[in-house]
Amino acid sequence: MPEQPPYLRIADVLRQRIAEHEWTPGDRLPSRAQIARECGVGENVVRRAQELLISQGVLEGRAGSGTYVAEPRRRVRVVRSSAREQRDGSPFRADMKAVGKYGDWESRTEAKVPAPVEIATRLGITEGDLCVRTAYEFLADGRPVQLSTSWEPYDLTAGSLVVLPEGGPHAGAGVVNRMAEIGITVSHAVEQPEPRRATAEEASLLGIQQAALVTHIRRTYYSDQGRPVETADIIVPAALCEIVYEILTGR
Repeated sequence: MPEQPPYLRIADVLRQRIAEHEWTPGDRLPSRAQIARECGVGENVVRRAQELLISQGVLEGRAGSGTYVAEPRRRVRVVRSSAREQRDGSPFRADMKAVGKYGDWESRTEAKVPAPVEIATRLGITEGDLCVRTAYEFLADGRPVQLSTSWEPYDLTAGSLVVLPEGGPHAGAGVVNRMAEIGITVSHAVEQPEPRRATAEEASLLGIQQAALVTHIRRTYYSDQGRPVETADIIVPAALCEIVYEILTGR
């Protein structure tokens, strides 16, 4: 078995010292130089270990002050369920309200964007076919906690009142309800979640450490005729959110 990288070993040491209450929430850690001497490693190893623990919410870095044990924070629960589309409200807002936060989102839509190859494959169209692309930042009490980029085939909604997901009389109604307005029944969605590291852009938008753990969900909605009508890349940071899947059973 490969030997554990030194920074992961030091991260485990620091995490254990916190678990044993040597340091408690709000305590300032000793300097990197002191920890490096105690553990017999270089300061860069300690720095990488601390950056990992900061990304996981165990530590908190304060500019010009040092590194502190973070206060325990309650992660936002994100529920994934086919039963959560509704006309009278947003599932995201409902999730945020359940943990005492105000949920909202900001969006930016571009029409007639050529589909890159991966998106074209997911939508069953030809690379370069025009799409409507919408980028979202989902906010809890004004703080970004989730990102999403949605793609819809332009020919599906062109000339209709639902061509813009966040514009017109059906703004914010969700994919299922918007498609129903143009006579398309959405029968199901497929989601493929996988863990990975945040990109520099994602980390900047979410206010997390670069390369922090996120869950990347590839979601595609299908009509009852089997046609993909929307696909999205959803980015959920592990330190800020927990993902729960609700499985419906027939009776």
